[in-house]
Amino acid sequence: MANVKVEHLVVQYGTVTAVDDVSFTIGEGKLAALLGPSGCGKTTSLRAIAGLEPITSGNIAIGGRVVAGDQVELPPEKRDINMVFQSYAIWPHLTVFDNVAYGLRVRRMRKPEIADAVNRVLETVGLSEFANRMGTDLSGGQQQRVAVARAVVTEPSVLLFDEPLSNLDAALRVRMRGELRGLQQAIGKTALYVTHDQQEAMAIADVILLMNRGRIEQMGPGEELYSAPKTAFVARFIGSANMCPGRVSRVLPGQGYVVDLDDGRSCATALGGCLDLKVGDKVEVVIRPEDIDIAVGTAPADAVNSWDATLTERTYLGNVLEVRAKVRDGALVSIDSNPHLQAKVGDAIALHVDPERVVCVRQDAESCYAAKEGDAVSEFELQRLRQLDRIVS
Repeated sequence: MANVKVEHLVVQYGTVTAVDDVSFTIGEGKLAALLGPSGCGKTTSLRAIAGLEPITSGNIAIGGRVVAGDQVELPPEKRDINMVFQSYAIWPHLTVFDNVAYGLRVRRMRKPEIADAVNRVLETVGLSEFANRMGTDLSGGQQQRVAVARAVVTEPSVLLFDEPLSNLDAALRVRMRGELRGLQQAIGKTALYVTHDQQEAMAIADVILLMNRGRIEQMGPGEELYSAPKTAFVARFIGSANMCPGRVSRVLPGQGYVVDLDDGRSCATALGGCLDLKVGDKVEVVIRPEDIDIAVGTAPADAVNSWDATLTERTYLGNVLEVRAKVRDGALVSIDSNPHLQAKVGDAIALHVDPERVVCVRQDAESCYAAKEGDAVSEFELQRLRQLDRIVS
């Protein structure tokens, strides 16, 4: 096993900055997910670690050895890593056994050693009975396991995954992400996993690195990013949320804030993501749908974070009732409620949320960093759109 340490990584293409001053450390045996929207820099970061993209500046170290930076740029085969690609890259003219054995044969290992290693890995991924079948005569999930087996059999220190489940149907993706996580834990390898699927990242990762515009917005366990987002971007990207704009009207030292919302309500919040707000700052209050309680009738006049509303929409989904309610000035609130709620569309209801479940983030920027209009990252996104326009036309 080995840790992965990235310090001040920058990857530029001419004047375009795809990865902008990214730093993180992944501990030995941990699985980290690089998560974010298309064009955020997650795949470029992964490819830079793999040695498939040259870096502009910064340092990348694997197991304490610098593999890129400080006038060092080791080729991929010298970095003690292996990678599972989105396309799997299974050779159709080779059997499952031969696909998995390929890397060992390149290393000129003896045949008995190759057979032992391949059979052991095929048993681990549950493909022993398919060893003599042609590589592409398998289902999508089985081909994905072949790709993982081929990456694991050479015993690299670090495994890299570039959206390996994106070609599978939804049900198979859910099953395979559990299998991947179980395999990673069984073999104890450090792993970096690129995905744009937040549920996938939260299901398999010890730590999530949420990227936006080439930088890391927030890094931590999935639960932390969901319950304590530090920026509006994180709150919107991870799960669903009611985002209510307003201004700080009171600061409660060591406790949180009182925010006057733009729709006329007042909302008390815990400290949440922003710890240095002052009176008058523009903010957004983040309230998760499952944290809102509903009662039929009207809210007590003196209750904290209790508001009168009208139920406008209810959608029964079996284990949960999705409710939409209208509060002051027509603002709509989404709530995940008990499916046995008796209130009907048009009924008066009272909404309540515990201040401890409310988070406050800045409204004037969706990032921890000061994004400037016309910066290199924005130019990168524009160039991608221009290239797409040329391809389509």
